[in-house]
Amino acid sequence: MNTNTQDQSPTKAAVPPSLHAVAGHASNAPLTRVALAFVDKRINLYLRFGNPVRTIQLDRWRRSAVFLPASIFCRIRWESNDYGTTRWQLMVMQSCTPLDAVQRIPGVQPGARILLHAEGERQVQAVLPLIDAIETLGIDPSDISPAYWRTLGNRLSAHLALPHYTAERHAAWLAGKELQ
Repeated sequence: MNTNTQDQSPTKAAVPPSLHAVAGHASNAPLTRVALAFVDKRINLYLRFGNPVRTIQLDRWRRSAVFLPASIFCRIRWESNDYGTTRWQLMVMQSCTPLDAVQRIPGVQPGARILLHAEGERQVQAVLPLIDAIETLGIDPSDISPAYWRTLGNRLSAHLALPHYTAERHAAWLAGKELQ
């Protein structure tokens, strides 16, 4: 017997909040919209991590994730044609406010700060195990230091050994955030 007193009928499904309710007012909290898509065996544009405040289904193949300022997220782009994979791209980005300097990124409106950019299968495959290792520590990758993502990106482009994120590094990041 179910002792839960809440109504669990499918007709009372939770409706996601409107964008104005999420932002409070559109002028107070600018939102960053990230385009996502999936077409079988052609394109897969998806979030590897991040906590969007809302996801909007545009049609069968496309959707849009909405982030508040200072949110960190990772978008992966995979494309192929009849002959195989044509593109691998991984970008860790941070959404910004109107006063911040942002980079223009296709599919990210109005733009974001790029913390890490990996292009090509080899670079993307080098970063994915590091993200998995962070999650294994019980840490959400969107909650770690932006400096780590920038360091990882710099080391990746310089073809140097990639640093691992540790629980000690995370504790130091959290302590530093509390002091600000």
